[in-house]
Amino acid sequence: MNDAGHTKGRVLVTGATGFIGRDLVAWLAAEGWQVRAAARDPGAVVGGDGIEAVALGDLGQGVDWRALVEGVTHVVHLAGIAHATTRIPDATYHAVNAEAVRTLAVAARAAGVARVVMMSSVRAQCGPAVRGTLTEERAPAPVDAYGRSKLEGERLLATELGECATDWCVLRPVVVYGPGVKANFLALMKAISRGWPLPLASVRNARSLVYVGNLVDAILGCLGRDATFLVSDGAPVSTPGLCGEIGRALGRPARLFPFPTAWLPAKVAASLELDDSAIRRAHGWHPPFTLEQGLGETARWYRGR
Repeated sequence: MNDAGHTKGRVLVTGATGFIGRDLVAWLAAEGWQVRAAARDPGAVVGGDGIEAVALGDLGQGVDWRALVEGVTHVVHLAGIAHATTRIPDATYHAVNAEAVRTLAVAARAAGVARVVMMSSVRAQCGPAVRGTLTEERAPAPVDAYGRSKLEGERLLATELGECATDWCVLRPVVVYGPGVKANFLALMKAISRGWPLPLASVRNARSLVYVGNLVDAILGCLGRDATFLVSDGAPVSTPGLCGEIGRALGRPARLFPFPTAWLPAKVAASLELDDSAIRRAHGWHPPFTLEQGLGETARWYRGR
């Protein structure tokens, strides 16, 4: 037992105040881990028993990881650029999402860290849409600087930790939703809550999603497993089906009307279906929350903003 009365060790979480990080820090502390929560603004870290807030430098400018990994048994690396846009130079993506992973891996190896879990993205393996069902066996084919930088980060992690005692694990989630969600998912919730008609009734696709609580639970499981895993809630849902579920969660039925899908933006009607059976087989992982439960929590957050 360590000095704080915990039994599971000390874990460094980078990006501790982000969408995933804030939930992960709380769950880890509740599960008996000591948590070193690293963020650009450590004052924004939610405190609690077993949580140590520390400053994380600019990943794009290079970070001296030595003090951050000192005395740490595990690392969960969440920090990085988490979206695709042409406004960010390729060199910046590489510095933040790839080179920073390499230097973290080097420091973790030198410090004798037991395991590093890296949060990658399904975009390291494919574009915003994919034909058929995606599995880990399909050769990676990222289509933009974001995806390429995530894939390079994975490869650098594997290279630096491939011949040492520090194990590693990579997770490739699809679109993550939950309280605090932003971007397109939040815009869709806003449109449905306001009763705006949406031209989505004719869409016939299949999209995998992952609730933030399910992703956090998968991270906890991967603290003791090594591999690269896709992760999702399970069965995919169509865009009209998702709208209907969001509407039920908000108590405002979605208003959808038919419209030629060829005239919609490609990503609206595209399919991206994952087969995440590998992580389920590896250690019996099953998402603890259903889509209905995840959307219910997201809707409660949305109404209470």
